[in-house]
Amino acid sequence: MSQPAPQPPLRSEFATDPDMIELVQEFVQELPSRADSLESLLAASSYSDLRRLAHQMKGAAGGYGFSPISESAAKVETLLKSDVDPAQLQNLRSQVDELVDLCRRATAS
Repeated sequence: MSQPAPQPPLRSEFATDPDMIELVQEFVQELPSRADSLESLLAASSYSDLRRLAHQMKGAAGGYGFSPISESAAKVETLLKSDVDPAQLQNLRSQVDELVDLCRRATAS
């Protein structure tokens, strides 16, 4: 069984903007802990906290030029606007996994 090909790094659309470089670097440095929080909150079924974090990430990622992260966080937030039933749980897990993957691929360079 073959492994999926590694995904390329995700770069901010502001990566070359001298006014934004330092801010983008700070944001990227926070992403691993945010990714860990996403996984922990999902594992603990803390859906309201997970929705809040996804909402924060949606806005912040967009502001720092990471549209794919923002779009993925919006999907997680939308799934959590109503009660999570067992039929939605697999979809929620997939969306959180996608968001975590994007966070881990983000780079400031």
